[in-house]
Amino acid sequence: MSGRKASVERKTKETDVKISIDLDGSGKYAISCQEQFLRHMLETFSKYSSYDLDVMAVGDNEHHLVEDVAITLGSAVRQAMGDAPVERIASAVVPMDDALVEVTLDIIDRPYADIDCPDPLWHHFFRSFAMSSGITLHVIVKRGFDEHHVVEATFKALGTAMRKATTARATLLSTKAKPQVRRGK
Repeated sequence: MSGRKASVERKTKETDVKISIDLDGSGKYAISCQEQFLRHMLETFSKYSSYDLDVMAVGDNEHHLVEDVAITLGSAVRQAMGDAPVERIASAVVPMDDALVEVTLDIIDRPYADIDCPDPLWHHFFRSFAMSSGITLHVIVKRGFDEHHVVEATFKALGTAMRKATTARATLLSTKAKPQVRRGK
C-alpha cells in the first residue's frame, strides 16, 4: 500500500507545530523540538510504529507544546489513514526496566481514552492524541515506579499497537458496515 501520508499544521498564540507522517514508512524520523524528552518520545513512537515522522514544533511552554504536538500528531494519523480498511484493533504489552505497560486500542471514530499514567502532562498527551485521532485508547500500567520508564514504555506500546492496528486489510472490519449480498447456489 502507498499513499497513506499526511501533513498537518497547527499554529496558535502559544505554539507552531508542523507534522508530516507516512504510515507505510520504516520508522525514519526528523524531529525538531525544544523539549528533549518530547523529542525522544516522538522518536520512540516513530521507531516502534514504523511510521516515518517529521516534526517541527516550538512553543511558549512545555504543557502547550506537548498538548499541541499530540493534537497535531493525532490529526495527521487520522488524515493519513483515510477510509481504507485496516486491522483496527490491537494491543501491545511492553516491559522497560521496572515498567510494564499495556496499550489496547481500536481505530474507530468514537474517541475515548482511559489512561493510566503517573505524570499528568503525559496523561494529557495520550488523551489528546486519542481524541484528535478518533481512536479508543486504553493504557494500563501493570508495574513501574520510575515515571520516565512508564511513559517511555507507553510510547513503545502505543507505537507497536498503532503499527498493528493500521495494517491494511482487504475488507472493512465492522458489523455495522453495509452488508454484502450473498448469491445463493
